[in-house]
Amino acid sequence: MKLTFYKATNVVSKAKATIHKTGKLGFSSEAIGYLGIKEGMYISFAKDEEEKESDINIYAMLSESKNEDGFKICKAGTYYYVNTKGLFDSLNVEYTKAKIIYDFIKIEYEDMQILKMIRREISKKGKGGEDK
Repeated sequence: MKLTFYKATNVVSKAKATIHKTGKLGFSSEAIGYLGIKEGMYISFAKDEEEKESDINIYAMLSESKNEDGFKICKAGTYYYVNTKGLFDSLNVEYTKAKIIYDFIKIEYEDMQILKMIRREISKKGKGGEDK
């Protein structure tokens, strides 16, 4: 038997980002701390080419320097967000019809730490909605 223990620092339940009605991706305060987000950083998004087309998760990588393929992380007060309307529109994400949340998990990929963004959807039908 060979055990690999999970690191508590890699499992943060409230590190998430939500797509707003405007298409902007807003980070929770827990995500800001967990990811070490600062003003002037960039985030690049990717998909897993080997996964099925039905895979709704996204992968991301943060950078402290300008990245031609990355999205600039903006700050308004204590709030951090990314202008991702074009990205989510091109991916046909129905963020105006449901509340779309991505939970962050740090993973290793090609000797780099990247982020797996696990998608959750909460219906906007009535109060309380259902988690999908």
